[in-house]
Amino acid sequence: MILVATAGKVGSEAVRLLTQQRMPVRVLVRDPAKAKALADAGAHVVVGDLEVPGSIDAAMAGVTAVVLVSPAVPAQELNVVASAARAGVGHIVKASSKASPDSPIARRRGQSEIEAGLAASGVPHTLLRSNAYMQNVLALAPAIAKTSGFGSAAGKGRTGMVDTRDVAAVAATIAATPAGHAGKTYWLTGPQAISNDEVAAVLSRLLGRTITYRELSFEENKDAMIRAGVPEQIAHMNAQAFSMIAEGDADWATQDVPTLLGRPARSFEQFAADYAASFA
Repeated sequence: MILVATAGKVGSEAVRLLTQQRMPVRVLVRDPAKAKALADAGAHVVVGDLEVPGSIDAAMAGVTAVVLVSPAVPAQELNVVASAARAGVGHIVKASSKASPDSPIARRRGQSEIEAGLAASGVPHTLLRSNAYMQNVLALAPAIAKTSGFGSAAGKGRTGMVDTRDVAAVAATIAATPAGHAGKTYWLTGPQAISNDEVAAVLSRLLGRTITYRELSFEENKDAMIRAGVPEQIAHMNAQAFSMIAEGDADWATQDVPTLLGRPARSFEQFAADYAASFA
């Protein structure tokens, strides 16, 4: 039995892929109504809370591998790690990012804390350090659909964006057959790093109209996200990340996805075509 915690973008897709392979899979959620499609696909949906160790222990019964992908709150994810250690789970696949204990971005420091706790637990594990998700661009879709433009503090920086479906595929593959992956860290990206000017060009070709990209300052970017409904703390971290992209922080791409999956990583062009309706 493989446990997926929780049913976000990567988690839900990992569950879907595992059920397609007829692997026994359990998904831990707080609201079962939001996981109905996964249940219909054959997943065993269990209700629990990452803040409640007892509920995690109940979900962990009989589990051989865990796909750990959640909002990266250290206390919550370390509850899952501790539960897996108690249950004698054989492997944890941890979705992470460019984690660092001294990063100016709080969520990266949180990821580093989780990774350290995972290493100390003694549970065999694999880290999936992904570049920015292509699906994050969907947050800009309403503005693009309405104004045919978008802005960011990323300047002319380039990002090796990766499709969350590819991250999920890697996670599912390793969870199903973990042999040889213990202690490994994989850096997941798309086929190449691209800039926001190139993102705008791809969307322009796809939609048949000109999409413009404008460079914003840190404060302008943060304020725009807050106006769009993003909590201030998250908006601040996102604007920090975008500003670091302008300095080259995300300008990296690897071959880890094709090496692990035996097929090319999805390009931004493929992603945009699949989600074209959102931008239209």
